[in-house]
Parts: sequence; structure tokens; C-alpha cells
Amino acid sequence: MTRSPLILASASPRRLALLEQVGITPARVEPADLDETVQRGELPRAHAKRIATAKALTVQHRLDSGIDCCILAADTVVSCGRRILPKAEADATVEKCLRMLSGRRHTVMTAIALIGRDGRLRTRLCETQVAFRRLEDAEIADYVRSREGLGKAGGYAIQGHAAVFVRFIGGSYTNVVGLPLTETYQMLKACGAV
Repeated sequence: MTRSPLILASASPRRLALLEQVGITPARVEPADLDETVQRGELPRAHAKRIATAKALTVQHRLDSGIDCCILAADTVVSCGRRILPKAEADATVEKCLRMLSGRRHTVMTAIALIGRDGRLRTRLCETQVAFRRLEDAEIADYVRSREGLGKAGGYAIQGHAAVFVRFIGGSYTNVVGLPLTETYQMLKACGAV
């Protein structure tokens, strides 16, 4: 595994693990640490693109101009129609999200923002459809107790125990985990980071 001329503008251990899974080890991980509050009236696609772009630009402005690396940022949003589900920071939020997703189809979208060595910003949006089977109260309670959904958009981690909730997935699985690898790899290759 070789170190790539890439800065990952993310605090997500899942994004780093996904990149490493395909042999890409960023030279540096530099979380943007910015406010990701949804703006009034903001739709899911626009929110994901705005946050991913802001993360990349924040890290670019923080670093010395002499750094010869690409900067990769992403933001994943789980939505039911026009409603953006929160990143679950409490057990009650995990439960609320699971009750909303139970027996329904939802969309997971990840916006990718990549600043190339030329300073040019490129963005891409990947969407995956996911459907949960109807969940029993005891299953929801057990999942909440596991605490696996904390810190996750939509209150669940598809790569964990929540995999048993999924009856259908249409699109990129890695997108639901947090970074669509096919699309990300193509963007990194185009800007010379891999």
C-alpha cells in the first residue's frame, strides 16, 4: 500500500478504511471541523454538495499554499423524500430514525468534493436507494442498545448489524458506508492522486 499525494478532509474512520481497502493511503488526514447544520429550506442534494465543498475549501485555506496534494472531502446524507435525517448523536435519535426508516425506502447520497493539484474544485454526487423491512420494536431497542448507530447519518451502519434490516439496495454499497469507491477512484485517477 503506497501513500497517495492526497489529503483526506474527513474525521470519518469509515472513509479512511474504505480508501485503504482499495490501496489508497492518504498522506494526511485533516478533518475540516465545520458546522453541518441544515439551512432552512435546504434540500438533501444541495446540503450534501454544500457541506462536501465547504470541507474541501476549509482544509485548502487552512494549509500552506505550497502543499502539492489533492484534497478529498465528502458528505453523506440520508433522506426520506425531501427530509434529511440527522447524524444520530443520541439514542433517542437512533430510535426515531429507525422508526422512520422501518418498512420504507430511503435515499443515501454522498457528495464528493476534490480539489486537484491545479486548485480546481470538482464535485460529484452519488445516490443509492435502500429499503428496510418492517422492524419490530424489540429489534429497534436492541439496535439502540448496541450504540452502533451513534454518529451515523440516519442512525444506522449498514456495514454492521443494521445489514439485517436491508431488504433492497440499488446502487453503490460503499456509498451507504460513507464513500462511493468507484466514483471516488475515478475522480482521484483523473487528478493524478492514484
